[in-house]
Amino acid sequence: MNKLDTLFKNTCKVMEVLLILIFALLVLDVLWQVFSRYLLNISFSWTEEFARFSLIWLAILGAAYLSAKREHLSMDFLYQKFSPTTRKKVLLFIEVCVFLFALIVMVVGGFNLVYTTLDLEQLSGTLRIPLGYVYSIFPLSGLLMMCFSIYHISKIKSNQITE
Repeated sequence: MNKLDTLFKNTCKVMEVLLILIFALLVLDVLWQVFSRYLLNISFSWTEEFARFSLIWLAILGAAYLSAKREHLSMDFLYQKFSPTTRKKVLLFIEVCVFLFALIVMVVGGFNLVYTTLDLEQLSGTLRIPLGYVYSIFPLSGLLMMCFSIYHISKIKSNQITE
């Protein structure tokens, strides 16, 4: 196993731990919200906002993780009809499209969103967190997706990925 494979594997492990942690915090937050509202008859306003931000991070970072594992939802009926050489070209095309999407939408658009919200000093309603910190997951996940696409392209070209 070379250094690139080791880096890829370690990055995926870190992402797994982070996703599990975010999910656990989300579950605890929602359980606390239900417990406090219905059993203690007290409603904490910060729990709803924390749950929303946790879900944003979980979804966007989860999309990057699925990109790393190449497990996004896909329909491959037509793909299965192609010859092996055409399949390789299609796989490369898909990875280039993922790379461009991550670059244009998530990294450029995400950095623009983070910069704008930090520049305007927008704060969340209850937790008073700068929204730029919340939205920082977009460019971060976009950069990860770009790196994963480059990794997958190298594996496709060396015939280590065929499906």
